[in-house]
Amino acid sequence: MAAAELYAQGTRVWIPDCLEVWKSAELTRGYKEGDSFLHLRLEDGSESTFPLDPQCPQLPFLRNPDYLSGENDLVALSYLHEPAVLHTLRARFLETNTIYTYCGIILVAINPYKQLPIYEEPVIYAYSGQNMGDMDPHIFAVAEDAYKEMSRNNKNQSLIISGESGAGKTASAKYAMRYFALVGGSLDDSSMEEKVLASSPIMEAFGNAKTTRNDNSSRFGKYVEICFSHEYRIVGAAMKTYLLEKSRLTFQAKAERNYHIFYQLCASAALPEFQGLGLGGAESFHYTNQGQCTHLEATDDAADLESTRNAFSLLGVHESSQLELFSLLAAILHLGNIRLRAKDRHEESCFPGDKALGLFCTLLGVEKSQVSRWLCYRKLVTASETYVKPMSRQQALNSRDALAKHIYGQLFKWIVSRINKALRASCRQQASIGILDIYGFETFTVNSFEQFCINYANEKLQQHFNLHVFKLEQEEYMKEEIPWTFIDFYDNQPCIDLIEARLGILDLLNEECKMPKGSDASWAQKLYDKHLHHSPHFQKPKMSTEAFIVHHFAGKVEYQCSGFLEKNQDTVHAELIGLLRASKSALLGELFPEEGDGSIALPSRRSHGSRVTVRPGRRSLPATDKEHKKPISTQFKASLHKLMETLSSTAPHYVRCIKPNDRKQPFEFDAKRAVEQLRACGVLETIQISASGYPSRWTYVEFFSRYRALTYPEELMGADERQTCQLVLKRLLKDPSKYQCGKSKIFFRAGQVAFLEELRGRRLRAACVIIQKSLRCWLGRRHFLRMRAAAICLQRFFRGFLARRLARHLRRTSAALTLQKNFKMALARRSYLRTQAAAVTIQAFARGMFARRLHRQMVASQKAVVIQSAVRGWLARTKYLRVRGAAVYLQCCYRRMRARRELRQLRIEAKSVEHYKQLNKGMEIKVMQLQCKVDEQARENRSLSEQLSALRASHNEEVERLCSELRGLREDKAHETRIRELQEQLQRVELEKSSSEGRLGQEIEELKQRLTELEAMKSNLKEEKDALNQRIMEQSQELEDQLRQHVAAESQELLCQLEGERARYQNLVKECARLEQCCENLQDEVAFHKRTPSLQRSPSSDSILDSECSYPSSLSTAPSRDDADQQSESSSQSLDQERGRWRQSHEWRRLRSDSPSSSLNDDDGQDPYEKAYLLLLGQLNVVTEDLARTREELRRAKAQLAHERKPFEIFKRRNIAEILGLNRSPEKMIEEDSMREEDLKYAYDALRVSNKLLESQLQEEQQQHEQELEGLRLDIRSLKQLSKQQQSLIQDLQQQQEEGGLQHQIVQLKRENLDLEGQLERQEKSMLKLQKQLKTSRKQIQDLTASREARLLEQKVKVEETERPLDVPCPAGAFGGMLGCKAEDEGRLISTIITDFKLQHNPGALPALPAYILFMCFRHADSGHDEHRIRSLFAAAVSGIKRVVKKHSEDFDVVVLWLTNTCCLINCLRQYGRDQSYRLANTPKQNQHCLKNFDLASHCQSLGDLAIQIYQQLIRLAQKKLKPMIVAAMLESETIQGLSSARPPGYRKQPAAPAYTLDSLLQQLSSFHKALGRHQLEPVVVGQAFRQLFFTVSGVALNYLLLRRDACSWSQGVQLRYNVSQLEEWLRAKGLQQSGAMEVLQPLIQAAQLLQVKKTTEEDAEAICCLCTALTSPQIMKILRAYTPAAGLEERVSPSFISSVENRLAERTPAGLCQLLVDTAHLFPVHLPFSCSPVQLDELRIPDSINLTFLTRV
Repeated sequence: MAAAELYAQGTRVWIPDCLEVWKSAELTRGYKEGDSFLHLRLEDGSESTFPLDPQCPQLPFLRNPDYLSGENDLVALSYLHEPAVLHTLRARFLETNTIYTYCGIILVAINPYKQLPIYEEPVIYAYSGQNMGDMDPHIFAVAEDAYKEMSRNNKNQSLIISGESGAGKTASAKYAMRYFALVGGSLDDSSMEEKVLASSPIMEAFGNAKTTRNDNSSRFGKYVEICFSHEYRIVGAAMKTYLLEKSRLTFQAKAERNYHIFYQLCASAALPEFQGLGLGGAESFHYTNQGQCTHLEATDDAADLESTRNAFSLLGVHESSQLELFSLLAAILHLGNIRLRAKDRHEESCFPGDKALGLFCTLLGVEKSQVSRWLCYRKLVTASETYVKPMSRQQALNSRDALAKHIYGQLFKWIVSRINKALRASCRQQASIGILDIYGFETFTVNSFEQFCINYANEKLQQHFNLHVFKLEQEEYMKEEIPWTFIDFYDNQPCIDLIEARLGILDLLNEECKMPKGSDASWAQKLYDKHLHHSPHFQKPKMSTEAFIVHHFAGKVEYQCSGFLEKNQDTVHAELIGLLRASKSALLGELFPEEGDGSIALPSRRSHGSRVTVRPGRRSLPATDKEHKKPISTQFKASLHKLMETLSSTAPHYVRCIKPNDRKQPFEFDAKRAVEQLRACGVLETIQISASGYPSRWTYVEFFSRYRALTYPEELMGADERQTCQLVLKRLLKDPSKYQCGKSKIFFRAGQVAFLEELRGRRLRAACVIIQKSLRCWLGRRHFLRMRAAAICLQRFFRGFLARRLARHLRRTSAALTLQKNFKMALARRSYLRTQAAAVTIQAFARGMFARRLHRQMVASQKAVVIQSAVRGWLARTKYLRVRGAAVYLQCCYRRMRARRELRQLRIEAKSVEHYKQLNKGMEIKVMQLQCKVDEQARENRSLSEQLSALRASHNEEVERLCSELRGLREDKAHETRIRELQEQLQRVELEKSSSEGRLGQEIEELKQRLTELEAMKSNLKEEKDALNQRIMEQSQELEDQLRQHVAAESQELLCQLEGERARYQNLVKECARLEQCCENLQDEVAFHKRTPSLQRSPSSDSILDSECSYPSSLSTAPSRDDADQQSESSSQSLDQERGRWRQSHEWRRLRSDSPSSSLNDDDGQDPYEKAYLLLLGQLNVVTEDLARTREELRRAKAQLAHERKPFEIFKRRNIAEILGLNRSPEKMIEEDSMREEDLKYAYDALRVSNKLLESQLQEEQQQHEQELEGLRLDIRSLKQLSKQQQSLIQDLQQQQEEGGLQHQIVQLKRENLDLEGQLERQEKSMLKLQKQLKTSRKQIQDLTASREARLLEQKVKVEETERPLDVPCPAGAFGGMLGCKAEDEGRLISTIITDFKLQHNPGALPALPAYILFMCFRHADSGHDEHRIRSLFAAAVSGIKRVVKKHSEDFDVVVLWLTNTCCLINCLRQYGRDQSYRLANTPKQNQHCLKNFDLASHCQSLGDLAIQIYQQLIRLAQKKLKPMIVAAMLESETIQGLSSARPPGYRKQPAAPAYTLDSLLQQLSSFHKALGRHQLEPVVVGQAFRQLFFTVSGVALNYLLLRRDACSWSQGVQLRYNVSQLEEWLRAKGLQQSGAMEVLQPLIQAAQLLQVKKTTEEDAEAICCLCTALTSPQIMKILRAYTPAAGLEERVSPSFISSVENRLAERTPAGLCQLLVDTAHLFPVHLPFSCSPVQLDELRIPDSINLTFLTRV
């Protein structure tokens, strides 16, 4: 393409600028050949010109289109040159706050000088498994690419991180190591990844320091090699270091510091362990106060030292070794404080009593005199003898500093070796990833030996980089079969030869160091002579003779020769090394080891002269000295060659760190400094190599999709996209050299993509004009039609209005006539009715007066008749009574006379003999008859006495019952008196009311008068009232709203707290499960390594494990509802558990003591089981005292009861005959025959009297009893009637009395009654509790007071009894809902219903059938009082479920099945337990199936923990299946066809059809829902599960959206919103819209809306802040900065708009670092609700296929 076409009017170009390096401008005139100027318009609107050479014009660089200004990969730019690279980096850094950018194979990282939320674990997981071009540029993307290449190709990888000081190299290396540690992990639980990360703070403390450019500058290079196993897990690491800047130890420039470790020690000098080191503030030491900067802001040296010590401990460095290390560092500080004075005539050079010297010698354990001597003297060794020569003060200072540097250097090497030892691989290494954190190219005002070595290393690395880039370009061209022409690029081999070749700079430096009188000046002269006119890369400064210039790849650098020789030699006298070897410090012995057994004898202090002769020979010098004798340049060159060999054997990945400004200000970009670093780090070299070939590369599919608008219809006739693309290119690009068609890609020269984009933009703009024209025509026609329709409508309505007005006038006229007629008629009728009413009233009053008069006359006559009849009757009755009394008196007198006569005659007859004979006639026969009668009477008396006792007992019971009722009724009677009082009060009130009515009648008249006055005020008050009512209503509404909001806030806060507590508890459960898994892994590993028979598990250990599984709830501190009613029994249950554990542990110890190996395991000290036993005895003593008190109270109660029953017992033991003395023996009756006749009469009389007495007593008792019963019944009826009257009266009083005092008293009485009932219930519960404690304590006391042999025998007997089959009677009737299981069948049961249970193998069976079978076995054990069987079966069931879930951890159906069964078993234990609140929905038959003897609700806690673990495993399994589908389905699949257009891909982007679509995701969710429904999981749990899964979908999609700049576009927002609506529709179809799943989709919905809304004005900014309430501020800002407008159709989001949104968000949210990415690993706390099962246990059908014939149906 001609230059005139490229540089047309309106073209934007880049021109040089002294401040901004490059400035953008626009051509105001097109360029023509021969022009000497270009006319430009700058961005500020000013006009300018750009001079050109007409002969050879150097046209300015062209600017890329706007849509490429923020491209992720610099190689994807259409125009590749320096200003384009600089502008792209600046735009990404300042406008979008993006610090990472790709440049081919290089990752450019700009230091933001601010903590960014892009390094959290969610970001690591988001980049894990992704291709390098799929996500935004990041250090994690490079690390993932290296890890993936290593695992895919099994080849070692390397990350080469370079940059100048302060650019962020160390931070990038740490982030890369953190990524490998988290993604790779370790092979076992050895925490190798933690050790790898722990090496960073140690190396930073000992190798980093503050410089003028960086507060944490690495003053050494390091290469960390992370080793991986065949499973690509971290198994170890190794570290190599390069060129530690030891000169910093003894000298620091202004505003710089020594290494961090010294300041950390000084800041922690007050620690107790550092008291003997003589430390103080950093200002007091010469080696730390030279830079006058001992403290750094935002740095806590004491806390950093603690981190360093923790890292040492983690790497296995003992505390004593650490203290010795710190002692050595303190000695170095004191060494720098040793004062020396100038040499005098006595040749003394140091103060022998110097405090610093003493502390130095004390800390190192060396002789003070020897150190004082050899700091000021040196030894000269010749062939035959040795001389001691004093040194000048400067030489002594240099010797002191050299010793300090040498000690620190050896210490640094020792630390590296210890780190490598701790990170050594524990198994065979398969591959490795190396991280090279090395210094970048350095150029200072004064450059010395260190800068020369650093730049030499960068020359080698740049050469390696150039070769690697060239190789990659060549491979790409060869792969696509494009003709390859060798690209000419800069080769820095001549510069490297200048440095390292024979007779190069380093060779001459080493040669000069060997010269006896070598100096820096002579070395500089040799350099001039050798290279000044022979190498183009070597120059001599004009104004200096002790400096030289080397032309490096990044520019010219001037080096000062002063100090090169000294730094290269790094000389330390052997005498000082010998002193250190003789030290008492073990650490110094490791730092300076001897060679073999030989040692150098230290010279003794001489008394005369300075000459000492020793034995010649140097063979005893150790290896460290030999190595030390090598020059630093030689050592560095050798290590650099090894490094290059290592890098050549790996696949490199490059990270170039850029320092944006020297002021360390966040997000401030200095273009000059950035360009210098870009030129130095090789980024522009990559650009030049790419630009020299075909930098822009598109696939045929991308090109066809992007430029389909430029094709002609005839070109689309073919079915081959490749042929179509070639036809289009041949037509559009006339020059075939501007592009090349490969096998799968099209390669373009620089600028061709921009040309194609211009053509596409023109075609789209023309199409837009046509669309706009048609649309405007349609809009105008529609507007005209609307106006015409509106006019017709207006006319129609106006005519209708006129017609309606005429009709209304006619209707009003007719209505007026009708009203007049009716009104006149109403007036006449009213007058007639008033006259008629007056006449009727007068007649009524007259007739009433006459009737009342007649009535009074009739009443008076009737009263007179009544009085007359009453008087006459009274007179007649008086006369009759008088006559009857006289007759009765006469009859009495006559009868008395006749009776007296008869009495006298009977007395005379009684005295005659005949009378007695008649009486005694037949007496003997009568006596016999009487004797028989006596016996019969005696028997009757016995029966009567028994009846009497029974009647008395029943009578007493009835009396007690009636007395209790009577007491209650008496209380009601007291209430009655109160009611009577209230009635009297009410009567008084009524009297007062009647009296007040009279007064009120008088006042009514007065009030009527005032009423007229008040009515006038009424209207005014009414208005005020309405106003006040309105205000009150408004205020009440406001108060209600405030109260409602307050209540809602508090309830929300309480719910959040509840969810938080539940989440913390479930996290503890999750952590517990993880620790159990770790424990199992460790046990498996120990068993695998040892494999000895002695490690087989014994039955006692099994029992201990079972007990731990049976009682996990005792370890939990989270209370549950199921244990609410069991807290009163917790003490007894805990005693049972402690007792069971103690017995098991005692048996285990006994078995261990009986085993042969027990003697090997005996340890000194008290057994922990005996401690537990003593603690248990103490608890039992307290229980025993309570039992003693309880027994004493029971004994007293029994004694009192016996005393009361004593008379009745005597009456029972003695019959009536014994009481009367008639039960004599036959012998006594024979002896007393003679007396029988005399006593017979008395006996008969006594018997008759006793019979009558008994009969009379019985009758009296019966009558009394009946009377009492009747009286009580009457009282009850009367009291019931009275209570009814009281209730009616209370109701009347409640209606009549407004004060409500009586109602309040009644309510209070009811409350007191309820309180009394509650107290009674609590007393009953406490009585039950005491009874249970009494039983439990008795049993415990009996068990614990027995001997060990007796306990063992009892346990064996108990085991035998439990192993026998339970003798449960099987009723002849129906099944009772219980299954009996023998002890030997327990494992078979668990295997059948848990281990081998498959729902698909048992058609027709309930999914929760195993839970019901287990519960029926629990019921059977409960009915047999077999608590041991319940515990054993429960532990076996829990263990079996855990094994099954662990074995089938990848089977979704199995996990769901056992989650359902666990929840069902929990519900059964609650439904059939003792808690009445769970029985409310039970049927009567289900209540019959409740547990009778044991309450198993205490096991619900452990089952709940198990259910939570299974639920979490279910969620993890579902997430594992969903996560690979989310991004492809939600963001990559094109569900709305044709909506999104292809964008130019990045350098590595390999587009392909998405593996999953939205339908695939919905099908997977439907399969989950179907599985959950098939296993009948609780709907609430199903809703919670899908809420968690949709949270994962939302989080993963949002994270990927935030990390992909090309996904933030308007079309992507529309596509995403449609996909989310499909998810919402799915939720509604499944009935899950109320589960909370829609709420967790809100962040994703708002992100989609944010991509679609306008982003221009302030109103748009406010709308965005109000819209995006579910997104955090960093997420909103990330989407806005990453938003990519459609090329030519949208404008970019302006920085001012982004700043406006950011300010509004800052006001909305509190200050602080918010989270950028969603934590997709977060789990919501799950709630397991209770649901009553409708299943009847006795009607449960168990399929025959399960084969449970070994169970007994009960």
